[in-house]
Amino acid sequence: MARKGGLGKGLGALIPGDEEPLENGLTQVAVERISPNPSQPRTEFDSAELESLAESIRVHGVLQPLVLTSYPGNENYTLIAGERRWRAAQMAGLSFVPAIIRPVGEQERLEIALVENIQRTNLGPLELAEAYHRLQDEFGLPHEDIAARMGKSRPTITNTLRLLDLSDEVKQALRDGKISEGHARALLGLNHPQAQPSTLETVLKLEMSVRRTEELVRMLNGERPPRRVKAERPAEISAIEDRLRGYLGTRVALHHGKKGGSLTIYYFSDEELEALMSRIVKEG
Repeated sequence: MARKGGLGKGLGALIPGDEEPLENGLTQVAVERISPNPSQPRTEFDSAELESLAESIRVHGVLQPLVLTSYPGNENYTLIAGERRWRAAQMAGLSFVPAIIRPVGEQERLEIALVENIQRTNLGPLELAEAYHRLQDEFGLPHEDIAARMGKSRPTITNTLRLLDLSDEVKQALRDGKISEGHARALLGLNHPQAQPSTLETVLKLEMSVRRTEELVRMLNGERPPRRVKAERPAEISAIEDRLRGYLGTRVALHHGKKGGSLTIYYFSDEELEALMSRIVKEG
């Protein structure tokens, strides 16, 4: 049965903030006795970021403790939070790292790993979608409960999960940064999912923006482009036209802009032109 409610104060205890004293409950653990979290939603780690963190650890040490758990009969530990720090500590040549050891279950391991990554280093959209899917599929959590735990809105969870419906080609393009999440969401709008790969090729070849991709998808779906709504003319311009029309006795069109404009006077015979000339010159 799915556990109800959010992490609440438990998350604060498992992932202490910088302002809290770090000496309470800390244990020095050998890095070789630590294994990665099997529930870790992040699948890729930026090597440049890790090297930068490793350099900071060489100078200042590990300022934020790792969060670990252990199992009966197993002398090693499993990471709950802090895999980047653990990897960087190894790069920095550390033999021991400060850690807090807490007993947690499988669901809570995934939740904590998710929250830490969301709060400290953003996950990619597909990594988030996979993690949300695990919470939904393995633990039976509805979208509302996932949203409450992650501090997101329910539509955000639902829309992120929809990214898993993308074709493999579109998913890879999203992972590689060739398209944005906005492009991917637009491609989800295709009536025929099998058209995603070919449409992706067009988007990449023409270097389409998200807006142009949305327009392309609407066109491929057979939708007509929205009719342009004619801008309503200012009342004062219409009033001036009415006065000129009444005085000249013919149709006029006034086009007014910020830096001037134009006035068009229509006539329909030589006699009308002569009458207009006489009236205008007389007034001039």
